[in-house]
Amino acid sequence: MPIHSLGDGVDLFYDVHGDARLPGEPVLLVTGTTASVGLWTPAIIDGLAVDRQVIAYDHRGMGGSSAYPEAVSMASLAADAVALLEELGTGPVHVVGWSLGSAVAQELALARPDLVASLVLYGTWARGDGFQRCLVTALRCPWQHGDLAGAIAALGVAFSPELLDSPEFDQRIASVLPLFPRTDEQIRAVVRQWDADLAHDTLDRLPGIDRPTTVLVGAQDLLTPPRLSRAVAVAIPGAEFVLVEGAGSSHSLHVERPDEWLKHVRAHLARCA
Repeated sequence: MPIHSLGDGVDLFYDVHGDARLPGEPVLLVTGTTASVGLWTPAIIDGLAVDRQVIAYDHRGMGGSSAYPEAVSMASLAADAVALLEELGTGPVHVVGWSLGSAVAQELALARPDLVASLVLYGTWARGDGFQRCLVTALRCPWQHGDLAGAIAALGVAFSPELLDSPEFDQRIASVLPLFPRTDEQIRAVVRQWDADLAHDTLDRLPGIDRPTTVLVGAQDLLTPPRLSRAVAVAIPGAEFVLVEGAGSSHSLHVERPDEWLKHVRAHLARCA
């Protein structure tokens, strides 16, 4: 699969789906904390690649990308996205960022608006509050101590009560477990991602984003609660706020309710056409 080499010797793994000759700017999918490209499910990829090219990549230190032993920030991860887009020669892209990826998308739009056609900030925040900081700190702890089983179990907070209590939950989790970090280097990279989550603060700079923006969040999202996502939508001029309610409206909305997630993202892309 394709690999892009950055100037500091780090290789980024990326996937490209769909035909570059299709109309409309490509979509760049930016993953969240602990995530690799495989967590963008085939339903999501296929649903977006019908009429445009879709690019997904692994952050440095994660998935198929190179190990990286240094601290990261949302700004440094955004610089990786810039390097990838410039190498691919895509021109402006619609950036769909999930969780940590949404914070990276904010920094990307602020630093290089020429590369951003629009934003979908999914499960997002701009300045954490006490509750979120407590939760992120707790989620960081098992990764810091190398307790992989405990770390994966704690990530259950990213799902809805309905899915967690469903008979198919164990089977569904077993199918995605290989996508989560496994090596010591990747586990340490996750700790640095949680640190970047805790440090993220763009709230005062968000009025500088001048690209069409949709903020999408589930009512059951504990990691990036709707109140924090709403604050992002309020801060970005003209942003649309979409709150999905009901069963399955978790931080992993695109996994639990992919059809509805796609409906909102495709509606955003249609508005930007």
